[in-house]
Amino acid sequence: MSDSDKATPGQYTCNDYRQEMILLGLRQKLQRSDLTDAEKAKLREEISRLETAIGF
Repeated sequence: MSDSDKATPGQYTCNDYRQEMILLGLRQKLQRSDLTDAEKAKLREEISRLETAIGF
């Protein structure tokens, strides 16, 4: 990502929104009872990665 692609502090971008919606979807999917332990672990890993990227 170049400097021109970075949002200024406090600026909420489409990419921020997109990442938050992906995170929400992953959290909802994690609540499903038909997932295997491996699938749940993979979802938790992806959720953790996204939270770090977003700054949660």
